Amino acid sequence: MATRLATNPIGFNRSRPFYQSQPTSSQATLQRSNFLHLQSNTTNHTHVLRRLACQKNPIESETPIDGLKSVEESKVSEAASSKAENPDSVQFPNKGINRRIAAVTSVAALGLFVSGRLDVGGAGTLKDLSKAAIPYEKAISNGMPTVVEFYADWCEVCRELAPDVYKVEQQYRDRVNFVMLNVDNTKWEQELDEFGVEGIPHFAFLDKNGNEEGNVVGKLPRQYLVDNVDALAKGEASIPHARAVGQYSSAEARKVHRIADPRSHG
Repeated sequence: MATRLATNPIGFNRSRPFYQSQPTSSQATLQRSNFLHLQSNTTNHTHVLRRLACQKNPIESETPIDGLKSVEESKVSEAASSKAENPDSVQFPNKGINRRIAAVTSVAALGLFVSGRLDVGGAGTLKDLSKAAIPYEKAISNGMPTVVEFYADWCEVCRELAPDVYKVEQQYRDRVNFVMLNVDNTKWEQELDEFGVEGIPHFAFLDKNGNEEGNVVGKLPRQYLVDNVDALAKGEASIPHARAVGQYSSAEARKVHRIADPRSHG
């Protein structure tokens, strides 16, 4: 039986060749427009990505409310921890506290000034000197040198010098008599004339026999009193400051009255 041979001796099926037709001018223009639009969009996306990449503080998403609460609680906890670690940290007072402190200080200063002017309390006032004074009659007869001070309660200079006189008296009271005579007391009229008292305070310095060696009147340096008292205590024949006058109050302004108590030195 005869075998039919294929018309294609190799055995491949023949296919119809495909021919691509050339696009028309309108189709070419549309394709070019689509291409340019696609390229423009790609370029814009590229610029946006570059800007985002160059930002130092990129926009973050909103923090949830729970996250904000946790941040605030963390800050409060840190502040409490810092205060606990530094309990002695300085806290500055406000203006109201400063005003109150200034007011209290002013009142205290005024109180000290008034108490000093009125001779209220404290050592070294005219009252202290008067209480510690030795009676005049005893002083001129006990064989010790004597300092006689003529004074008055209203005398401003007498008050100013009282602390200095008190200190000198405390130092020499075992060797020298200290006598206080109030010029307002008529009991001492004869002594006022005898010692020639015209201004106060008037300090008369007497030797152990009661003879006057000199006097100092008014406000003078404390050393004047110290030098004269020291000379009396040593029994020297004279005192360094036999005649000295400073600021004083006039004895003519005295308020004359009689003190009945015979033990009073005023």
